[in-house]
Amino acid sequence: MPGDQRYIHGTGPAEQDRLRRLNRLTNGSFLEFLPVRPGQRVLELGSGLGILAGEVAARVRPGLAVGLEMSRAQIQAAQQMEGGLHVVMGDAHAPPFREETFDLVYCRFLLEHVHDPAAVLRAARQLLKPGGKICVQENTVLVNMFDPECPGFDIVWKKFVELQRELRGDAMIGKQLFRLLAVADFAGIELAIAPEVHHAGQPTYAEWIANLAGNIESAEDALLLGRYCSRDEIQRAYDELAALAANRRGSAWFYWNRATAYRPHNVEREGQQ
Repeated sequence: MPGDQRYIHGTGPAEQDRLRRLNRLTNGSFLEFLPVRPGQRVLELGSGLGILAGEVAARVRPGLAVGLEMSRAQIQAAQQMEGGLHVVMGDAHAPPFREETFDLVYCRFLLEHVHDPAAVLRAARQLLKPGGKICVQENTVLVNMFDPECPGFDIVWKKFVELQRELRGDAMIGKQLFRLLAVADFAGIELAIAPEVHHAGQPTYAEWIANLAGNIESAEDALLLGRYCSRDEIQRAYDELAALAANRRGSAWFYWNRATAYRPHNVEREGQQ
């Protein structure tokens, strides 16, 4: 994660609870996406609370799993975890590691928050051994769909995107992954999506909607201070989500953008092909 000052969600207790909820919802699917195996050296950029990285550490043992995180509050939380995870403080734009150190570098929900995502990916490529792989998962947040619809939430959600842009982030960055990886001189780029489909009667339904409400809650002060939304508009968004969660016929649809690529053995030669 980037430093607290420009991070739209902050790192307070409520936000850390939301991140734990999001990890419960998404880690299983993402671990299936990652090509991890015992003995690898793996780096997570923007490791947050270290929950996912801790699960990766268990899978690569006796290899090495490292988390890179800029937020001191997140690192302190990650250090409470048991296992073989190493967390290092640093900026993903200039990671403090030697070149060609890792077999796999991955990040998720990070590029949307950094001011230069292409620079982060170029730095990641330098850290990979030739042939090493990168895996990325990001947001294109406006692909949210609900039944019944939540028009008040949709209004606030669009303002959330505007606020994140003002903070030098990009909540719509997921659809840009192919271009960003190509600009960073990766090869073998492959794209995919990971669906989030939740409906009444599923144990994940209320958690998914609570995660969406938590996104607004974490940015509420900034949305109000910047006059992106009124307090009444935000309350209407909360009320619609609460009604959706209580609706016995309700459903919510979303998808994450994913991409994989690898560091070519000779970047210059790859670029000439």
